[in-house]
Amino acid sequence: MADESLVAKEVPKGFQVFFGDIGQAFFTGMGYIGGLATLVLDIFRSLFSDPYPLNDTVKQFEEVGLKSTSLTSLIGLFTGLVIAVQFIVGLERFGLQLYTGQIVGIAITRELGPVLTALMVAARVGAGITAEIGSMNVTEQVQAIEAMGANPINKLVVPRVVATTFCVPILAVIADIIGILGAMVITTLETEVGGKYFLDQVTDTVQMIDFGSGIAKTFFFGFFIGIIACYQGLQTRGGTEGVGRSTTLSVVYSSICIFVADFFLTKLFLTF
Repeated sequence: MADESLVAKEVPKGFQVFFGDIGQAFFTGMGYIGGLATLVLDIFRSLFSDPYPLNDTVKQFEEVGLKSTSLTSLIGLFTGLVIAVQFIVGLERFGLQLYTGQIVGIAITRELGPVLTALMVAARVGAGITAEIGSMNVTEQVQAIEAMGANPINKLVVPRVVATTFCVPILAVIADIIGILGAMVITTLETEVGGKYFLDQVTDTVQMIDFGSGIAKTFFFGFFIGIIACYQGLQTRGGTEGVGRSTTLSVVYSSICIFVADFFLTKLFLTF
């Protein structure tokens, strides 16, 4: 006992607090991942044990897909404009502005289109899902669904996760197309490159693996957005303040997860 107290005295209190915070953050993170994994298992269990909520899913497709199209399309357009301008300036120094279409096409289809679309969906849709389910949770509507004999996972979570998983890829395809068209417009205005030549550069350079890997990643992004948003909503406590806190955490965690998943998925797809 004397030796232990001596060691404790030799370790500065700042280090104890620092490593204590790291340990607490680690276990909190593991608990969060465990909660997400449990919710995923509950979703698959619900798919095989309960009737599929088709009407709710169609409604969520409208909320997630149709109502997000204008936002993601706008982001895709200005992404294409900005990227084209930046590459035109950079390539002009070497007299290579004729090849702007090649670089812009790969940049948008592989990374910028899918990632920025997912971030916009996380900000708009993920926050909305968390706020909706969180409000239902703090007002005990979720418990009321259970009391009526229905499965809240089947009614609330499954339609939203399915909608985000399949709507984000569609939105990403639209954003890719609009982004490339926007880049074509600014390139033809800023350089002597014609629109047909620009599109030929894009189609000759962008291969199916480039376009396919970008869209394939969005299925994972959409699933992560949906599952994190629903989990945060179901974990909401503390009234309206808790709803606001959960909404913020939903967007933050979804954004972090998108960037982390993007790195590992990119490495994975590059091996093919």
